[in-house]
Amino acid sequence: MTSNAGVGQVLGQFNALSPAGFAVALHIKFTSSRYLFQAYRKDWLDYYSAHSFVMHDPTVHWGLQNTGHIRWSALNADDDTVMIKAAEHGLKFGFTASVLDQGSRSVASFARSDREFTDPEMASISGMLAQLHTDTLTAQALSPEDHEALKRLSILLTRG
Repeated sequence: MTSNAGVGQVLGQFNALSPAGFAVALHIKFTSSRYLFQAYRKDWLDYYSAHSFVMHDPTVHWGLQNTGHIRWSALNADDDTVMIKAAEHGLKFGFTASVLDQGSRSVASFARSDREFTDPEMASISGMLAQLHTDTLTAQALSPEDHEALKRLSILLTRG
């Protein structure tokens, strides 16, 4: 099992590779995830939440229905309001990755404001997500203190 430091290191790599932020939902069951790490700017997170965008977000829909990864520019959205508003908040380019293993699904999106992610970048980040997913499958064995430490990582990543 990856230690809290190991999870933090991977999240730090995601942060460095996704200058406009990222969101990682690990082990989604029904409508919630065991862990949610978000490193988008706070104004975007507030706007996204206030407008209940999760219900209409094509990246979320794709991630829950597929595995692998896809550029946001390749998504076929019936309503692209979420993506237009994301771009207005600096999330102009990005991709979504989804992992399904041992009956558990993790979905993540990564963003840039300057350019599309390259194929090698998407493959590398997707591989890190897959490893993080696998390493945290046994997280229920963590102590309450370890769970709390992982949740604090999420709070620390949010950009002001």
